[in-house]
Amino acid sequence: MVDGIQIKVCGLASLVDADFADACGADFLGFVLHPKSPRHVSLAQYRSMASRLPERHRVAVSVEPGKGELRAMLDAGFDRLQVHFRHDVPLGRVEAWSAEAGPGNLWLAPKLPPGIDVAPEWLSFTDHILLDTFDPALFGGTGRTGDWAKFRRHREANPGRTWILSGGLNPANVGEALAGTGTRFVDVSSGVESAPGVKDHARLKAFVVAVRKAGER
Repeated sequence: MVDGIQIKVCGLASLVDADFADACGADFLGFVLHPKSPRHVSLAQYRSMASRLPERHRVAVSVEPGKGELRAMLDAGFDRLQVHFRHDVPLGRVEAWSAEAGPGNLWLAPKLPPGIDVAPEWLSFTDHILLDTFDPALFGGTGRTGDWAKFRRHREANPGRTWILSGGLNPANVGEALAGTGTRFVDVSSGVESAPGVKDHARLKAFVVAVRKAGER
């Protein structure tokens, strides 16, 4: 945690980058298991790294997984499951994800088109909601900033949940994002990369410095 602000570094694909994220003060290390992502890491690849990873919370990022997939992630050692999903997925699927992961371990990341809000009934199944930039073809990973006003509105309307801001964050704009949304939890990936899945250590350090400066204001 950096001055009261939690940081998740996502899209990690190597021990070197995970170690550096840890050294910078990241609270959560994110690994994308979605095969269509350019930052995709298979469960087998993750398992080969797991015993040597820093002792930080580890987040498995997936898209509308089945029950067996969630169980495999937990068995591999992940302690948080971040699930991206279409906003019109049947509520029963969300309930099933929560039952498998546990509300405290499930992070819901709904894909919200403009004009669509977080469904109130989802909030009973999770303590954490991550809002990323909407793209009709992608589940996150766009590198573009999202609707910060929408994020703030949701956070202020539901203060009993942890709201995670994602989408296009980088060293140059994270201070503005924190001020504009009031979030205390940010998720960064492409904004600190030299290539998909390859973290630029100078940019990652600059990101953390920018978060610290924003936290001191």
